[in-house]
Amino acid sequence: MRLSSLDVFRGITIAAMILANMAGVADDVYRPLSHSEWHGCTPTDLIFPCFLFIVGVAMTFSLAKYTAENKPTKAVYLRILRRTAILFILGLVLNGFWNQGVWTFDLSSIRLMGVLQRIALTYLFASLIVLKLPRKSQWLVAGGLLIAYWLTMMYIPVPDYGAGVLTREGNFGAFIDRLIIPKAHLYKGDGFNFLGDPEGLFSTIPAIVSVLAGYFTGEWIKDKKQATSQTSMDLVLFGLCCLVIAIIWDVAFPINKKIWTSSYVLFTTGWALMLLAACYELIEVRLIKRWSKPFEIMGLNAIALFVASVFLIKITAKTQIGTGETAVSIYNWIYQNIFASWAGNFNGSFLFALVTLLFWYGVAVLMYQKRWFIKV
Repeated sequence: MRLSSLDVFRGITIAAMILANMAGVADDVYRPLSHSEWHGCTPTDLIFPCFLFIVGVAMTFSLAKYTAENKPTKAVYLRILRRTAILFILGLVLNGFWNQGVWTFDLSSIRLMGVLQRIALTYLFASLIVLKLPRKSQWLVAGGLLIAYWLTMMYIPVPDYGAGVLTREGNFGAFIDRLIIPKAHLYKGDGFNFLGDPEGLFSTIPAIVSVLAGYFTGEWIKDKKQATSQTSMDLVLFGLCCLVIAIIWDVAFPINKKIWTSSYVLFTTGWALMLLAACYELIEVRLIKRWSKPFEIMGLNAIALFVASVFLIKITAKTQIGTGETAVSIYNWIYQNIFASWAGNFNGSFLFALVTLLFWYGVAVLMYQKRWFIKV
């Protein structure tokens, strides 16, 4: 079984990711295209957890044949480890690639964690939970991880900071990351200054639940004999329940992407469920598909497009034109001279990102026509 609405949802997510990443390089960017400064959630903050949710839904179909009677073989676990390793290594390559126009892959200072690394680890642990535990235990693990993370972050004191300090450097997750990861390999941007990481090891624990939530959703959809509006409505209701719980939990444990709080997991899962419901209703139930083809095409090569787009961002943002004080990055030169000069800064950054997205859509169309589907 292939869920076309899932491919479309994946394509929408990767398109949003490319748009937000490219616009975010500029100093002036519309608020919905930037991440929340700390607590809170913008539309851009929904993108990454939606992708993890999609990974979980896809797992439902890729692991469907393995049951208690048909247990996975050693080869299956090796494939999972292989995919995990490839994603993690790709993340390291992205972290170490291109600085000031030269290759500077320095193992002594490369950032260890990142987006692809988090995808890799959450996929690995979610797969093991699904393959090793019965259904009820999977739910218990998911709930247990969210509650344990909340209690740990709020009530275990951090040396020099105390308990329940949810700052970049004072939260318990950052403390654990500093114990495990050498300082030189932590994130230096966004005020973290090598004292934590927005995709750190410890905050990857609740992110596993983002994948499991997708898996539970996929299992529920797979059991339906036919696509109906009732299924779509049920997805919306489940999503609304997640949102309500998240908003209540936000009072005690604020919604925060950069430390991936438990309330953030439920909040973003709620939105993911409702967005999937919209795609499912239009595509699977009402068979309204013409609008969705561009997103389906992008969704079929999502990881390849993400990796390539990040490479392009690094090249344009870190390669300088000119020398000395007059040097400017390729990104800023194009942004200022081609877009911002007539559209203004905010419109300019958006239009630059939109043109870049259209470029990658063109690449995706070419890959689709050539039947090039890059699977990790």
